[in-house]
Amino acid sequence: MLTLSGVTKRYPTGDRALTDIELTLPKGQVMALIGPSGAGKSTLIRCVNRLVEPTSGSIRLDDTELTRLSGSGLRKARRSMGMIFQEYALVDRLTVMENVLSGRLGYVGFWRSFLRRYPEDAVAEAFRLLERVGLPHAIDKRADALSGGQRQRVGIARALLQSPKLLLVDEPTASLDPKTSRQIMRLIRELCAERELATIINIHDVALAQQFADRIVGLRAGQIVFDGRPDELTSDILTTIYGEEDWDTSPEPADEPEREPVSYERRDIAGAMATGVAP
Repeated sequence: MLTLSGVTKRYPTGDRALTDIELTLPKGQVMALIGPSGAGKSTLIRCVNRLVEPTSGSIRLDDTELTRLSGSGLRKARRSMGMIFQEYALVDRLTVMENVLSGRLGYVGFWRSFLRRYPEDAVAEAFRLLERVGLPHAIDKRADALSGGQRQRVGIARALLQSPKLLLVDEPTASLDPKTSRQIMRLIRELCAERELATIINIHDVALAQQFADRIVGLRAGQIVFDGRPDELTSDILTTIYGEEDWDTSPEPADEPEREPVSYERRDIAGAMATGVAP
């Protein structure tokens, strides 16, 4: 279904983010990309949907050569590739329903979306998806009123409203607590099985990758150093991917230095949330 042949990404500085990537992803398979920061995981995903331009190589989705597309052809191809972002990419001032319906932007055009004139079948499907991801009660809430897990569920529903053939997921659990991370990964896994979606998930959490993926691909310095089943991911292979470490022991909590108590009359906590729309 998805085939990458000789995909390389070289920056103007000469640095290579990816080198001769060869991958084939069949329909219905959930593949996890693991590797250290800077290994090229996010770059690989973004080369597939052309948010990053590969320097060379071929990327085919079914019979379509994605690297040769531009303009309307590329926009049409992106309809079949749903994207779930690490920072959710929701528009905070819009409601949950409006954010989900933005997944149809590639179909309805700017003015219909601006005027919020979506087809009835798209609205009905958005209701069904919000029910499926567990947010039927939050339809009219603004996105900035949601928790991190809820925001990610909105992002999942938005991506699926595109009716994609391929799902690209970039660090879906990076900002979530362990329990919510498992729930989100389980939800993605179930939805992919229900819809027979080919899926690439860029993820740092190796344990989650082993639990929820059919296949694991390890990247190091922009090259594939492992491609196999989760149960084949041994300590030696983890060392190849990440470097030397005792992978058979659980990390012990670090001792924290003693601190003198500090009193505050007031503490202001400011957070920044990424906003945006689906590609």
